Amino acid sequence: MYNNSFASRRNSRNRKPFGYKKRPNNNRSGGNRRGKYIDPQKFVNEAVAPKDFEAYIPKHTFADFGFIKALEPILASRNYTVPTQIQDGAIPEVLKGNDVIGLANTGTGKTAAFVLPIIHILKSQTNRPRGVAALIIAPTRELAVQIDEEFKAFAKGLQLYSTICVGGVSLHRQIKELSRNPQVVIGTPGRLKDLTNQRKLNLSETSIFVLDEADRMLDMGFIPDIKFLINLLPAKRQSLCFSATITPEIQRLMDAMLDNPVTIAARTVETSEHIEQDVIKFSDPNEKVELLEKMLIQGHYNKVLVFGETKWGVQKLADALNKKGIRSEAIHGNKSQPQRQRALKAFSTGKVEVLVATDVAARGLDIPNVSHVINYDQPATYEDYIHRIGRTGRAGKAGHAHTFVKA
Repeated sequence: MYNNSFASRRNSRNRKPFGYKKRPNNNRSGGNRRGKYIDPQKFVNEAVAPKDFEAYIPKHTFADFGFIKALEPILASRNYTVPTQIQDGAIPEVLKGNDVIGLANTGTGKTAAFVLPIIHILKSQTNRPRGVAALIIAPTRELAVQIDEEFKAFAKGLQLYSTICVGGVSLHRQIKELSRNPQVVIGTPGRLKDLTNQRKLNLSETSIFVLDEADRMLDMGFIPDIKFLINLLPAKRQSLCFSATITPEIQRLMDAMLDNPVTIAARTVETSEHIEQDVIKFSDPNEKVELLEKMLIQGHYNKVLVFGETKWGVQKLADALNKKGIRSEAIHGNKSQPQRQRALKAFSTGKVEVLVATDVAARGLDIPNVSHVINYDQPATYEDYIHRIGRTGRAGKAGHAHTFVKA
């Protein structure tokens, strides 16, 4: 019997999870039907104590960047005084008008690294074009929404307006919003391409172009759509590209879209050294779900992101956890955008303790204070594993990642 009150499960803090086995054998692991074989030893890591974390020492403060006066109270209200590494390096270069390559992981503050300079530049223009001045492309709906929220928070009261153009929501509403001539458009490649084909989105006057999470764009097969959109932009523009990694294909894309770019490298190590990683061995599906349930009722599992392989499997697992009194939400491709946003908000605000997700949540989301990441189904590649577990152990804090491996 499982207790319905998560707050009452605080009597088992700092225990190892049920089913915990320190070192796996070398049998081929389960739950990774479509991907490459990953040696289970790669899921094991002894974490370094958070006190050993060396904070980045910035060269600037936000006051040094010379932003317009109207931004100063907004920055102060959000406690923006000292920049992160990517902000410290990228903001001065963007303000100079340079093209920029930003090598940075999710959660390093890179959204502000381009949003703040865009606001400054647009407000500083004396003859701002009536059309879309800045185009920001993101790989997922969630990341597009997150960028838009950040833009609106920083641009509050400055008479700058943005519109989101993503799939899964009303096309008619987005067309109506575009008719109001927003200065900034934030969207995903497929929907942006649809809107340009329908002549509802005009990019002929766009002076700033941002491509965020370029490596994820490649993973999701968006490169042809991105090339299509780039060809609609003016040749004379400022372009910014952010990516955690650079593959040869991403490099070719950047060579085509950027003009003499400045590279700012602020990537963290491949796997956060502050994330304790280990495996949970199981023999059959019934044992697997039972082990997960027993883990989640322990008190120190207080904000848990669980990754599954399929949309159907993720929803089934979330429903099963809810029946056991473990408050859970699911996000996957079959959910509408409003449903996904409600699930993320419930998880972020603590209304639910568990978010079960497909890899749609592995990149581009900045969910604070995730205590554990659990790979209920193994990822297709080790790179996907890195992005998944990167949701915990942020900024040198302690984090925990467990991966289910078939015995």
